[in-house]
Amino acid sequence: MDMGRESRWEKDAVTVEIVFALVTAAALAGVVFAVALGLTYLLDLSGEASRGVLTGGAVVGAVAGVWRLVRVLRRFDVARRGGR
Repeated sequence: MDMGRESRWEKDAVTVEIVFALVTAAALAGVVFAVALGLTYLLDLSGEASRGVLTGGAVVGAVAGVWRLVRVLRRFDVARRGGR
């Protein structure tokens, strides 16, 4: 009887889920920023307009990455507490 302590398998599952959440969040943020970068080249923006689009892409990418991270970890926690 382990009196509520997590098994090694459960700890490994949490670690894998955290790494998955971090990698997919970084990938999503990178894709969003790449779209903004592509827009600057596609529309041939320069100077302040280019800087504004890239800054916006970085901010939106960061927000999308954090959203993905929280969503994945919250979904995992709900599934873990539900016994799935």
